[in-house]
Amino acid sequence: MGESRHWADVVSDRVTTVKKKHTIATGITPSGEIHIGNLREVLTGDAVYRALSDSGAEAELIYIADTLDPLRRVYPFLSEDYSEHVGKPLSAIPCPCGDCANYAEHFLEPFLESLELLDIDPVVYRAHELYANGDFVPATIAALLNRDKIASIIENVSHREIPADWSPFNVICESCGRITTTVVSGFDEAKKTVDYSCECGYSGTTPLEGHGKLTWRVDWAARWGVLGVTIEPFGKDHATKGGSYDTGTKISGEIYGYAPPYPVIYEWIHLKGKGAMSSSTGVTVTITDMLRVMPPDVLRYLIIRTKPGKHIDFDPSRIIDLIDDFDRANNRAFELSRTKTFLPSDIPFTHLVTAMQIASDPTDIDTLHEVLRRSGYDGYNEESVKRRVENARNWLSSYAPDSAIFEVQRELPTATKNLSEEQRSGLLRIASGISGDLAAKDMHDLVYAVAEEVGVSASKMFQAVYTTILEKDSGPRAGYFMASLDRDFLLNRLKEAGRG
Repeated sequence: MGESRHWADVVSDRVTTVKKKHTIATGITPSGEIHIGNLREVLTGDAVYRALSDSGAEAELIYIADTLDPLRRVYPFLSEDYSEHVGKPLSAIPCPCGDCANYAEHFLEPFLESLELLDIDPVVYRAHELYANGDFVPATIAALLNRDKIASIIENVSHREIPADWSPFNVICESCGRITTTVVSGFDEAKKTVDYSCECGYSGTTPLEGHGKLTWRVDWAARWGVLGVTIEPFGKDHATKGGSYDTGTKISGEIYGYAPPYPVIYEWIHLKGKGAMSSSTGVTVTITDMLRVMPPDVLRYLIIRTKPGKHIDFDPSRIIDLIDDFDRANNRAFELSRTKTFLPSDIPFTHLVTAMQIASDPTDIDTLHEVLRRSGYDGYNEESVKRRVENARNWLSSYAPDSAIFEVQRELPTATKNLSEEQRSGLLRIASGISGDLAAKDMHDLVYAVAEEVGVSASKMFQAVYTTILEKDSGPRAGYFMASLDRDFLLNRLKEAGRG
């Protein structure tokens, strides 16, 4: 395959030679806030789904919420009251806010709302519902009947020692409600029940249906056959030698007679200066927060433009550049990133951020329009500008570096007293050179020309402009910035500073 092909199309080409219908599986354990690091899995799956659909193949995207997984510990965002729920399935634990059906839904619901905004529409499965419906009963019986063979596979492939009392099925205790403290002691294939005992002191017999879950390595292999999975993106941790995918491949083939899905292995998203995103370490940026500061198409683009096998360095302070990069893009990643609500932008986001700060009240759309008109932008899509203004406002208040934030000074800054004679002379020459409807680029070039005329470096001349107007040593691209200002204000300020 040529390198010019987008990675999602390469995957599509490879798998369509094997089967015509494909099910792409994604999922997560909703134990905490679902962040953009988690989003990489479902967006990787969605990109493959779109590539397959574009090729004419029949494809389905599914999302599996592992709601039967236990609460591992009392996370920092939980009250100590949750200590009594450690070890219980997430679907059986109270919602932290009290408004959702259970703990899992508290984190799952906002995530699914975000998927809708991102134009991702998977078939959503909840593990506790699949097990309660009996979908996994045949796979569970097969696992219990082949307990020794599965244990041998796990030991040989992963080099992990399996305890003598290990079972491929974890029972939910009918007394304490925990799934991590039980031991299976017997199994009746005809009645479809298991005997078990629990650390809490309870013992009994319970139906397989809805009263437990296969252990992770067995559950993953079983769901491939149960749900007909043919393609699955997953993190590099599962792809290590002897890891979950290796054991799953053997269990799926030897116990369930099902070929493992085509793997799409992805790397982590790293948050600048903090490392890989992880709910357990608290290094996260939420999807909801990101959708406040960038269009959904751009959040898709952040992930889809990079091959899954490469990690993504994400710096929220550089979102301004990411959006401009998306707007300039004319490639397959751009096509795969567009949502149903996509609106093109005729104005660079960088300039919109500048224009908003020049307009003293960015909520006054007429003032903003005037600022944009002065810098040469007219006839643009107003709905697009309205959305981007909201993104820009949120970015400025949450993630923008100090270098991107400024305020036009209404009075001549006292710092202009420190300007050199050459800088003052340059300011006067810039003012005299600005005539008529001088375009933004021409204003930028004018500063360079004047700097040479008065014998100072261009950086010193630009610094003089920013000091005069912003009382800062730096600022937005000077030509477009000056063109956006009221012309009378600009000329008066440059002359005032030039005269000293």
